[in-house]
Parts: sequence; structure tokens; C-alpha cells
Amino acid sequence: MSRDRGSRRPGRPARGTLTAALATAVAMTSGCVVVHGEREVLPATSRAEAAKALEEFTDAYNKADKAYDPALDAGHTTGPLAAIDAARLKAGRANNPDGNPSHTPLSLTNPVFTIPKKAGWPRWFVADAEANKGGDSHWLLVFTRHGVDETWRVAYLTLVAPGSLPAFRTDADGWAEAVPADEDGLAVAPAGLSEGYAAYLRDGGSGFADGVHTSTWRQTRAKRTTRPGLVTQYIDEALTEGDHAPLALRTEDGGALVFFASRHFEKQTAARGASVPPPNRDVLALTDGEIKQSLTMEFVSNQVALDPAKGTGDGRVAVLGRVQGLTSAKGE
Repeated sequence: MSRDRGSRRPGRPARGTLTAALATAVAMTSGCVVVHGEREVLPATSRAEAAKALEEFTDAYNKADKAYDPALDAGHTTGPLAAIDAARLKAGRANNPDGNPSHTPLSLTNPVFTIPKKAGWPRWFVADAEANKGGDSHWLLVFTRHGVDETWRVAYLTLVAPGSLPAFRTDADGWAEAVPADEDGLAVAPAGLSEGYAAYLRDGGSGFADGVHTSTWRQTRAKRTTRPGLVTQYIDEALTEGDHAPLALRTEDGGALVFFASRHFEKQTAARGASVPPPNRDVLALTDGEIKQSLTMEFVSNQVALDPAKGTGDGRVAVLGRVQGLTSAKGE
């Protein structure tokens, strides 16, 4: 059974009603006026369709995970999740050609849907669900599409602690508010959050609140930078193009919950006469070249963060959750 965060009225527009509103020709005495979906401010989807999209994603995800076949859920993922998931399945298939011997079907229960009302594409919505994987964490999924005839695909998937999400600003019908990427009323505009995060990981600073995905991650890296016979280097990059672009929801206090992606490289170089520690078989399955003196690994990461309204609190962005996956590696 699904629920809606912020919903205050039981009336639910049918899928056909929303589709019709996206492209309706209205005859008038002075001519024909077309109502364009890219201009109309409408809910991204119906609540029933959101529940169906979650069900279809879960089914495809389980089929792909069981067979270790990225083709089976490629039509239901995009953006950072597609990059992470495809690489995971590729490595799994290389090491287990007959499928996943440890497969346990994913079950997402008690979902809460937050659906923004907006104009233009992409349309998108958020599902917050309990899961049988990831401990007590909730799975937070962002579904997106670029046209009414497209399949809903998950671009962002992060895990968050129960109760860590803020209350969202909604209208009288329970529809949420999407925040523009160039919003200047926040501590950091969503469009600049990926670059800001990469800069913080590289140089530090005061823009992000301390936590597992910020200060603790930097400390862990610092300890690994130089070991006897091995040097580790890190490069962090913004990732904002296409379906890697940030998406944000307005919170009740005027801030925003922002989903954004980033790319990270880790290069391990052994001193002369030494060797790089052998990676596990999943890394090896994604590695091109022979590992002699160095190994460079590329990761894609997606984050969800609380971006406060400008001039409120301490002005720092808090990263609530992050899921990272190895996408490729190169040995030299």
C-alpha cells in the first residue's frame, strides 16, 4: 500500500486526465489554441502511476540482479544509477556467467510518493520506501522521464536513515514544489552543488556540514594518501549533464532537498620494486590493461542533500545519503 507525503485530499486525477492535459487542442471562435505540456504547470504524474512505476522498476531490477544481465533493467534506469547498476551487473556476469548465486529479491514496501507540480520536461517524482536490503535505511528513488510516452526511469537511488527527510512544501492538493536548478535563494544553487561538493572533497572548507559523506570521507582519504610503498591520489569532478542534472524539492522551511551526482577517480601507484595490492574480482572484471605499477578506478556517486535557505542556520549543506559504484578501472 502506498502513501503520499503531504497529501491532504483524497481526490486523485486519473492517468488519462493528466495525459490529456499535457496536449489538448481547444477549439475557439478565433482559431485553435494548443495547450503544450512543456508550458503547463501540472503534477508530474498521478499517484497511481507512480506506484505502478515503482512496481515495474522493482520487477526489472530483480530480473537483472538474478541473471546478472544489465539489459533486463536498462529500460528502467538512467543517469547515475544506470552507470552504477550496469557496471555492477557487468562485473557480476563476468564472475558468475550463470547468474547471481546470492540473489535475494528486492522488496520495497510502504512507499511514500512526493510528486512535484511543474512545467516543462523532465517530469519527475520521488519514492521513499522501506526495503529488505540496506539494513534499516529507506531507499530513496527519483523517477524521471522526458515525454508522456516514455517509461519512468530511476535516475537517483540513495539510502537514508528513517526520519531524516524534511517536510516538503505542498499545495492544497498535496503536490510538491520543484526548485529550479538556478535557484539563488539557497545556500548553494542546485546547479552548483556538484561542483561545490567536488571542490570541498579536494580542498575542504566550510560549505558542507560534518558527516559520513563529507568530513569523515575526507579524513579517510587523508589516511590512505600515503602508505609505505604506495601513493593514492584522488580526483573529484562535477557530473551535471543530461539525466545527471540535479533535481530539487522545496522544503517546508524554504530550503531544498537536492539530488545530485559526481564522478571520482582513485589512482594507486606502487613505488619501484613494490606492487599495487591486488583488487577483488569485481574490480578486476571492470579493469582494462595489466596492473603493474598503478591502478586507476573511476566511480560514479549520487547524493541527496539538505540545502538550506540563504541566511538561515549555519548556511552549510548537509549530505544525508550517498550511493557510489565503480564504473571502470585501468591498470598500467
